Amino acid sequence: MQFYQPAEIRAILELPLFISRVPCGFPSPAQDYVEQRLDLNELLVDHPSSTYFIKVSGDSMIEGGITEGDMLIVDSSPKPQHGDMVVASLEGEFTVKLLMLRPYLHLKPMNAAHAIIPVEDVDQFEIFGVVKHVIKTIG
Repeated sequence: MQFYQPAEIRAILELPLFISRVPCGFPSPAQDYVEQRLDLNELLVDHPSSTYFIKVSGDSMIEGGITEGDMLIVDSSPKPQHGDMVVASLEGEFTVKLLMLRPYLHLKPMNAAHAIIPVEDVDQFEIFGVVKHVIKTIG
């Protein structure tokens, strides 16, 4: 995994957000109407001082829509809850998994080929943040 800190924000970059949705089925006539301007920082980053980016490797979260090379936007300010997707360290190794607090503390992958990871030594376990968004690069 590679960790990235957000770049210092120098100026707001607002990009166009079009009012019409683009169907994934049959083509429809394009509309050139811009509904508003959109700043991705405002949309994706709730807590700038506690947000970081991480690039992932592996296939343990593919059923959750996370694949090799995806970039995650992670917020370390909220208290992780049961079922949250988290970045955690277990015995010094980083991983991205679902945090399961019931019926016992464990990390759950989102790929049937991977086993649940029980957290037996809480002194060797730390959560570094909750995954808020996934950024994919196509092609």
